Amino acid sequence: MATEQVMDDEKRIDKAAYVLKAVAHPLRIKIIQMLNDNKELNVSTIYKNLNAEQSLISHHLINMRDKGILDIRRSGKNIYYFLVDTAVAEVIDCIYKSKILN
Repeated sequence: MATEQVMDDEKRIDKAAYVLKAVAHPLRIKIIQMLNDNKELNVSTIYKNLNAEQSLISHHLINMRDKGILDIRRSGKNIYYFLVDTAVAEVIDCIYKSKILN
């Protein structure tokens, strides 16, 4: 039984590291915050609000989608991104509230 618990803990630790690596970029954190505040946004809105190149924002969006942090909803020619789970935004919020940033 203890061995199973250790294996489960290792999987959770690996998943946590995977998610933290996936969001460990200032633009990605900003995108997550925007999506958390707005529920879903299209690429144009995101890159205009962040004053960044569309190709760069698209790269980050695709990367986070591939890693299961974001997903999309299509509406005609538009693609809207949204957070799969707002827990990622909650983790970022916890970091902001911690003494790490002070």
